[in-house]
Amino acid sequence: MEKKLEWKIRSSVQLLKDKWVDVKSESCEKPDGTIVEPFYKYGFPDYATAVALTKDGNVILEKIYRHGLGKTIIELPGGCIDASDASKTDAIARELLEETGYRFNKIEYLGNISPNPTTNTNLMHMFLATGGEFDPNQQLDVEEDVEVFQVSVDELVELVQSQKFVQSMQLGTLFFALQKLGRIIVK
Repeated sequence: MEKKLEWKIRSSVQLLKDKWVDVKSESCEKPDGTIVEPFYKYGFPDYATAVALTKDGNVILEKIYRHGLGKTIIELPGGCIDASDASKTDAIARELLEETGYRFNKIEYLGNISPNPTTNTNLMHMFLATGGEFDPNQQLDVEEDVEVFQVSVDELVELVQSQKFVQSMQLGTLFFALQKLGRIIVK
């Protein structure tokens, strides 16, 4: 017989809700009757991110300032999935075009991961985009204050190995994309 692990929500109080965050304080009951309160649950939009390769085989990356860390870091392109996006694939195609100016021949879904399943309700959807061509007519999103640059796949692997990526969910995307590209062999 399988052990019952799910908690029951006894009560839930909305603490904050806006476009970017939904914070609740909940009183929960574990299967053994133990009460856990307060338990803070953080709702955020789902995200999408991609390892994006140009037709030449270069990887498109970004340098962006992240105020939480107070640092400029290297990231993969991506962002929030909007309610207006028809699909997760449409969302990443939109984000890639807005942030980098590139359109892609193929966008492949690699799966999803959770930023923190203990408290967060959202997922990161991971993609591999290939065959990217720059669209000279695309006006980059001025709110996306990023510096776009390219590296080879070998340089990308070096950046990963030297821990230049600090966004943990993007490391998952890098793992699955590099595995798909045959750069990581998992037995």
